[in-house]
Amino acid sequence: MSNIPSDLKYTKSHEWVRVTGDSATVGITDHAQHELTDIVFVELPEIGKQFKSGDACAVVESVKTASDIYSPVSGEILETNKAVVDNPALANTDPYAGGWFFKIKLSNPAELSALLSPEKYQGQIGG
Repeated sequence: MSNIPSDLKYTKSHEWVRVTGDSATVGITDHAQHELTDIVFVELPEIGKQFKSGDACAVVESVKTASDIYSPVSGEILETNKAVVDNPALANTDPYAGGWFFKIKLSNPAELSALLSPEKYQGQIGG
């Protein structure tokens, strides 16, 4: 699985982060959606809610299992992706673009340095 975008940061729990200024867009990786199989339900956090890095903040359900999604960074939820709620399969078919989950305002940008580089994430998943 060498289709890991090089402009992202990753968590050990298979979330990705795309930083733009003082906010970050978050979703699940292609590896995660592949492991989950067909995603049938996505529950996203409320706009305005605060999370600390590592907090469970969203849920995905697939035909196989339900999984918590963890916030990779601390901050306030700025926006959620209504399209992925309406069509959860977007997390399967387009995990790095149309299937994003939420945008969060970074309250501690230094936390980004603890995330995995694309190369380290690839090594974790055995690529």
